[in-house]
Amino acid sequence: MKILNQLQIHEADRQTIRMEPIASIDLMERAAKACFEWICQNYNTDKKLILLCGTGNNGGDGLALYRMLRQKKYKCTLFEFELGKISSHDYNLNKSKIAEENFKELTHESLSQIQKNEVIIDAILGTGLNRPVEGSLKRIIQVLNGMPNTILSIDIPTGLFSDFNHENHPNGIVKATHTLSFQMPKLAFLLPEYGEKSGHFDLLDIGILPSYLEKVSTPYHYLTAEKAKIYFKTPKKFDHKGSNGNLLLIAGSRGKMGAAILAARAALRTGAGKLSVLTPKCGIDILQNTIPEAIIETNYGVNSISGYYDLNYNTISIGPGMGTNSDAKKFLESVLTSSSAQMVIDADAINIIAEHPKLKEILPKNSIITPHPKEFERLVGSWKTEQEKLKLLIQFSANHNLICILKGAHSAIALPDGNIWFNSSGNPAMATAGSGDVLTGIIGGLLAKGYTPMEASLMGVFAHGYSADILCESISPAFMLASDLINGLNSVWRKFENKSKE
Repeated sequence: MKILNQLQIHEADRQTIRMEPIASIDLMERAAKACFEWICQNYNTDKKLILLCGTGNNGGDGLALYRMLRQKKYKCTLFEFELGKISSHDYNLNKSKIAEENFKELTHESLSQIQKNEVIIDAILGTGLNRPVEGSLKRIIQVLNGMPNTILSIDIPTGLFSDFNHENHPNGIVKATHTLSFQMPKLAFLLPEYGEKSGHFDLLDIGILPSYLEKVSTPYHYLTAEKAKIYFKTPKKFDHKGSNGNLLLIAGSRGKMGAAILAARAALRTGAGKLSVLTPKCGIDILQNTIPEAIIETNYGVNSISGYYDLNYNTISIGPGMGTNSDAKKFLESVLTSSSAQMVIDADAINIIAEHPKLKEILPKNSIITPHPKEFERLVGSWKTEQEKLKLLIQFSANHNLICILKGAHSAIALPDGNIWFNSSGNPAMATAGSGDVLTGIIGGLLAKGYTPMEASLMGVFAHGYSADILCESISPAFMLASDLINGLNSVWRKFENKSKE
């Protein structure tokens, strides 16, 4: 799914109106109908709804929604905020269908009329905003954000820019509980800058012209379940351990064997045929006792990996818990220079590379590197805005011809061709030690099974988050462990397998 910028969103509407063809007021009706159906699915008619409408097209969506809700016998109150001397044409058309006495003026004082159990529907400003909200509307937003009510924003929270918000101010942005976004997410929803303002967002199909969406160019994409499942390969009757690949995991040091165990178990849960683990002597007994399925490749290092790489594997995951001392650095350098294997590079391996920038120049092409934001900052330097960060991410991936997965909420997967995929799965339960080690194991296992680096990255990142989503149905997010994510992978693959049979 493509993520469009502000100008492209408006052009998509324009092209749909021109080519379908459809009147703009009817496209507005279609958008309102999609919101109406979502509300009917989520709220009974006895729920009191408060609609806040500006006098632009976003407010026009709100007026059409208000009319539909009233026809369905929902209890609704309508507040209007005048955005300028001239209202939009479609807003006026919708306003003419509603009796004048139903409109109340929206002021920060009038918000005191709203009871805390009433749902507020924010349809004040949409994607056309290009400057921070000021004046009386900013005061209204500040009062709204201090209220305990559920806030449902139509298309985008009022005050939020569609793309980057470094020139915006949080006090002028509605903090939505839910956002009903038309057709696709806005880039702003996926970035830590002010992404929390959108709350939980749902995507509503309003029939934007498919031919335009197919042709329009953007570096930003949204990784959905439908996309991730495309790559899944159903196990075949005559598969055997040799055909399912062999992964070498290079991980562990004294006090950090847990990282190696998590990555190893995750790799095995991808269905990889064989898993070999190269670890120092201090970790051998631990691994033999906890992961009987793993083959141990002995390293002469006692407390950390040392020496030089002299093995012959086609797929390597390296980094979890391996330490960053001089011995580990020499060993990593020998792997990067002597092996032609496809690699997943994570954790301590990333930190070693950041400390020794020359190692960046020998990163194997088509490698997959998986930093969290602090690790990425050590690799490329600091940034001031999310826009700068994404530029650095694209450049790093392209310059080194590798895939860089910047971990976090909506992990950003940068491909060497300049495209970034933002993940749709996952939740805050994953913000716990060891989650990244699990991801390293998943992606390495998929690579060993024969998935391409792009397929392993996209499907691995999605499956990692999807496991957490499934588990949240039975485990409280506050108490989920990284090892739980491994246990949840079986449910992920089962769902993928069932989807591939449909």
